[in-house]
Order: sequence, then C-alpha cells, then structure tokens
Amino acid sequence: MELKPGDVVMLKSGGHPITVVEIDEDKVACLWMGTDGDLFRETLPLVALESTELDPEDDEEEDDDEDDDGDRKKKRKAA
Repeated sequence: MELKPGDVVMLKSGGHPITVVEIDEDKVACLWMGTDGDLFRETLPLVALESTELDPEDDEEEDDDEDDDGDRKKKRKAA
C-alpha cells in the first residue's frame, strides 16, 4: 500500500479515520481527533492500516431540507 502524508486511513479492525503524517519503512505516524476533542499521535505498523476515502458529503455539517409544510430548515448530519 502506497501512503503519503495527508492520506486518510483506518485501522483494519475499525475505528475513527486517522491522518498519515509520516512514513518510515513499515511504520506510520498518524494523528486523529478523539471523541472528546483530544488530539492523538501514534506510530502504527503499516500492516494494521487500510486506505479509506472520505465521502465529501461527510464534510458538510449542515444541509438544507424542507419540512412537511414546505418550509426550509437546517438539519445537522449525524456523525
């Protein structure tokens, strides 16, 4: 698997998307934001990671939507 800094990966076992910051042979330094907003950095073995593509719609926090009366309202997407 070819990785470069800035790529988004996930653990093969699941979890949050994580960002590659540095690659050193079979080790990959990664950053991710925890559920409480804490920033984590960890070096992980390359074999434990898989590439992932983020859905561009996931980056949008709000969508316009119409309610049953035809009125426009803002709706937050679930994370």
